[in-house]
Amino acid sequence: MLKVITVCGNGIGSSNLLAMKVNQIAKANGIEVDARPSDFNAAMGEAADLFVTVDEFANQFPEGKKVAVVRSYVNKKQITEDVLPVLQEIVAKKE
Repeated sequence: MLKVITVCGNGIGSSNLLAMKVNQIAKANGIEVDARPSDFNAAMGEAADLFVTVDEFANQFPEGKKVAVVRSYVNKKQITEDVLPVLQEIVAKKE
């Protein structure tokens, strides 16, 4: 199971919506994930297979952390386009 952390400024609204969408997308594509929301500061101390966030926060993650940049916190089609290939890549590397 992949650990995914969705990140927004406060870790309350947008990251919760994003976590729900990531869980739905992964399930629909047969990928086991545990996507959980977080604020940016808390996420910095977390270990995860993937961090998912918007460009504003993605640039602030240190090298070595795998980050997928989404164009929207709520548009499922865009989130799928942005996140699914990254999830598939991670799964392929673990096999």
